[in-house]
This record gives sequence, C-alpha cells and structure tokens, in this order.
Amino acid sequence: MRFLMAGALAVVSAGAAWAADPVTMQLKWVTQAQFAGYYVAEAKGFYDEENLDVTILPGGPDIAPEQVIAGGGADVITTWMPAALAARERGVALVNIAQPFKNQGLSFVCRKDMGVAATADFPGKTLGVWFFGNEYPFYAWMAKLGLATDGSAGGVTVLKQAFDVEALLNGQAACISVMTYNEYGQVLDAGLKPEDLAFFSYADQGVKVMEDGLYVLEANLADPAFQDKMVRFVRATMRGWKYAEANPAEAAQIVVDADQTGLQTIEHQTYMMGEVAKLTAGGNGALDPADFDATVAALLAAVSPENPAITKAPEGMAWTHMITDKALAQ
Repeated sequence: MRFLMAGALAVVSAGAAWAADPVTMQLKWVTQAQFAGYYVAEAKGFYDEENLDVTILPGGPDIAPEQVIAGGGADVITTWMPAALAARERGVALVNIAQPFKNQGLSFVCRKDMGVAATADFPGKTLGVWFFGNEYPFYAWMAKLGLATDGSAGGVTVLKQAFDVEALLNGQAACISVMTYNEYGQVLDAGLKPEDLAFFSYADQGVKVMEDGLYVLEANLADPAFQDKMVRFVRATMRGWKYAEANPAEAAQIVVDADQTGLQTIEHQTYMMGEVAKLTAGGNGALDPADFDATVAALLAAVSPENPAITKAPEGMAWTHMITDKALAQ
C-alpha cells in the first residue's frame, strides 16, 4: 500500500510539474531585437525552467499594449513609462514590476542641409514625431526649450511621423524621431552620413523618460499565485536579457528565427542587438525610483492640450519592487 501510494503521489507530482503556468505577454512593437531578452528566454529554455508556458504577442502600429491588457488579452505588457502613466491616470491601473531598459534610446536626428545643427535652429522647422503614446517625451522636451508646438511664429510645426525615416529622406521634415537601435541605422543605411546630421539624445537633453518596462494590472498583484508567476517570469526574463547582452550575435539570430513575417534580416538585427545591449547594460531589472521620479517630473513640466500624458503625480502603486525583490534574490 505504501508503494502504491508513493507511486500515485509521484504521478501527481509529475503531472503538476508538466502543467506549466501560462503567461501571455504583449510587446510594444513587432518582433525585433528590442525584445531580444524575451525571445532568448524562450529559446534557451529559461521560461521552461521556471515552469512557465509563455506566449509572446508581437505588436504593431495598430496595437496599443495598454488597451490589450485592459481588455484581458495579456497578463503582462512591455511599454514606455509615459504611456503607462497616461493609461493609469485614465483608469487602467498599470504597475511597473520590472525595468529591463536602464538607459534611453529615443533620439532626434536632423539634416544640417535643412538648416538644423543645434536646438536653437528648431524654430520655424517641421519636426517629425511618433504618436500613440510616443509623443509625450517630445512635448516635454519642447516645453523645456520653451518652444510652442502649434506652428505659430517662433515655434515648431509637428508632423505626425510614420514609423519609418521617409519624412527625413524626402525633406518633408527637417528632423525626425529615431531609436538608436533602429531608425538611426536606417538613416545611415539610406546614404546620409553622421557628419550630415545633427543628433540629439533625449537623455543628453535632460529629458529622462524610461522606455521598455514590464507592466501588469494592479488588481492582479493582489493574487499571491499571480505574484509568484510574475516572480518566475521576471527572473527568467532577466536571464534572457543578460544572456542577450553577452551573446549579441546569437540573440540576433534567435530574434530572426522567431520573426513570423520573414522581414527581419540578420544584418539589421545584429546592429540592433548591439545598440539595445547598451540600453539594458547597467541594470538588473529593478526600477530605480529616481528614474521614475525623473520621468514624472519631465511629463509634469509639459502639461498642455498637446501633451495629455499626465496632469498630476501618479496616485497609488504605479510601481513596485515586490516582484524584483524576490526574482533577483534567487
């Protein structure tokens, strides 16, 4: 009887081990090295080791992660902090549980032959800006510079930029938004040389806004089982990111293999991974409260009808260390 009972328990235990906990993650954009840590964690079995069955949903121009999670389509999303805080103020109680990106990649690139070599040259120019939540840092920067964004005299004209670099190449805008790990490389690939361009890093301009972080709904954190699942998810994810940092060529290939569209090339993803590694370097996934405070301060300095990010300091639990404290301790 003892043998039979032990055998039965072994079967039950084995069954429990195989029943991996499902996690659905919504990305901010399409499959690319910006999200290499998640694809690496999946490919190298880090999620499996944490008994997780992770589904990674690619994003796109018509997908807002904040709306997806609000509608129950994801357990966790990656998005920029300004967009998350804006959603929180509007009733989607997002909480930052981890911050894989320690540094900023958002930048601005301008053509010198269109009269822009310094920020003092911005007045009277047309500037390309991404929207769908990506515009908030731009308006914070313009407020810092004291520039109107309505096209009035002495201010700038805002062009709602597509998620490409065509507006700069065809002269539609003197400056456009770029990420160091993506569009800046596309501008150079198109034939423009660094000496032809004026490059502005938002970080260097004193506009601190945290980019890719991990967010969940606050209500879900009340569930100990969900907390435990997120601890395991974050632990495996940060293993993925640190592996990608140390093995950029392999990480780039993993991303290309994961891309279902067949549009990503190993050359571009290798370039991207090298640049993305600079953004995750120096961090362990735990949000620095000073980075949160700096992001809030930047957004509040630019409150206007054009910049409806947040109108007051976030209330309640906009971020927590409850997940990373446990994830990083093991």
